Amino acid sequence: MPTPGLLQALMHPKPTLEPPVFDEWYQNEHGPTRVRMPDIFGNGLRYRALDDREPKFAAIYDVKDIHDLETDRYLTLRANRSKREASVVAQIHITRGFWDLIHEKSADGFKAPEDTTDQDALGRVLLAVDLTPNEDPQAKGELQKWYEEEHVNMLAKIPGWLRSRMYKTSVIEDGKATFKFLGLHEFAKSHGIGGPETQAALATPRAREVMSKYAASSDRRMYELFYVFGSGARDLENLSKLPSDAAFVSTDERTRTLVATGPVIESYVPMSDGLDLPYRLEGNKATDAPTVAFCNSLLTDLHMWDPLIELLKKERPDLRILRYDVRGRHAIPQPPKAATLDTVTADLHALLDGLRIPKPEALVGVSMGGATTLSFAIQHPDRLKKFVACDFNVTSSAANTQAWKDRIAVAEEDNGQGIKKLAEQTVARWFHPDTKPEIKGWMVDMVARNDVQGFANSCTALWDYDLKPNMGACTAPGLFVVGEVDGKGALVKAMDGFKGELGGHGAELKVVSGAGHLPMCEQPQGFWDAIREFL
Repeated sequence: MPTPGLLQALMHPKPTLEPPVFDEWYQNEHGPTRVRMPDIFGNGLRYRALDDREPKFAAIYDVKDIHDLETDRYLTLRANRSKREASVVAQIHITRGFWDLIHEKSADGFKAPEDTTDQDALGRVLLAVDLTPNEDPQAKGELQKWYEEEHVNMLAKIPGWLRSRMYKTSVIEDGKATFKFLGLHEFAKSHGIGGPETQAALATPRAREVMSKYAASSDRRMYELFYVFGSGARDLENLSKLPSDAAFVSTDERTRTLVATGPVIESYVPMSDGLDLPYRLEGNKATDAPTVAFCNSLLTDLHMWDPLIELLKKERPDLRILRYDVRGRHAIPQPPKAATLDTVTADLHALLDGLRIPKPEALVGVSMGGATTLSFAIQHPDRLKKFVACDFNVTSSAANTQAWKDRIAVAEEDNGQGIKKLAEQTVARWFHPDTKPEIKGWMVDMVARNDVQGFANSCTALWDYDLKPNMGACTAPGLFVVGEVDGKGALVKAMDGFKGELGGHGAELKVVSGAGHLPMCEQPQGFWDAIREFL
């Protein structure tokens, strides 16, 4: 049977370690690597002490089975530290604790910090109590019995109480650490700790008797929750405070930060089927900055938005900007499984969750990304404020499905070398005849780098789907945009035909002149002019 528990790290930086360096490393490198192992860690939380004692910081991770912390999979994280992590850790006083959960009680409707938004979670107060039994053979049992039968019920009467959990020194620490109990009591930002209910909980006859007869020592500290880890790195604020030469590349080269031209994070978020979705986060550094997320077309990567992002950063410096590569761009789950529109919609949802973005200011998607955006707006209207869906159709057809099958056949020619041929054909079909050759060449190269097996198993998202029946129930406001010669003008007519279905009141359709299937690439200024007012 699994033994649920807790990994606790009490930390205090040495004077040589600057606070932004400490925080950026912990929040962009150390914490996410743990949370990306959801089979081991249920969460990751950072607390700051509310007193002047050291250590000043505490981090806790719920562990689904404490014995997993003895496995090579976990121990390898510490053994294979990056050079930066080794340098930072050497400048921190750290005390680690391993604890087994023995009792838990929570308020009605309680939501753990990782299951709610930062707005709700941050600022919660944690009362941590270290309790050491004395040498009396009955001490452990009597202290635990008192805690479970009386003490937690008394604490639950304190205004703002949310949850209490009791732990004991873990079995994996047998012979290596003094046996203790750890009580973690969580309270809302507004609470009654220290009030009459607290005094009553500590002053019952049984409490006085048990503590005097069986406790060797007791220590209480209060902390404030100030950071909740997601599976993706997202701390642009501390990154922006680092020197321009402080860029970081992880050991596996899958996480990068840039500082010199503004804070940028490139990393990934794991999906439930084991696939990792790469993303790029930049723009406004504030943790609460409104976020605009972009959904690519099939066969492109997140850099297809580069021309528009350059404009957006100048026009809207208030925005945080999220881009990501759709599944199939680099790889697919093993064994291979064909994606559906629901699959890529769920990917977007998981990405936002992994970055703890509860409600983007807007989603902007094109082609398959446009269908994904509308699908997300229909399925999760409470998770976005508005959306822009470009150059897509709300239904697929048998002819369209066959066209994708034909393109797979082209890509698979000559052991996958046909992707280069497909790239030339695709860009010729996508772009306006007058589009500059360098833009076409840029896009051909981008398409040709696509993983062939990934393409074959992701273009299926554009096969048998129909969003039209559910458009009327969509409550999120949307804008439709299309390049004037996309499909030789056929897509303008198609989108004009279904724009009135959205939300029962319809959506506006903007047509970008001089553009085909990817107007944000061909005519970035024209595309920005089309969406500026809506955003």
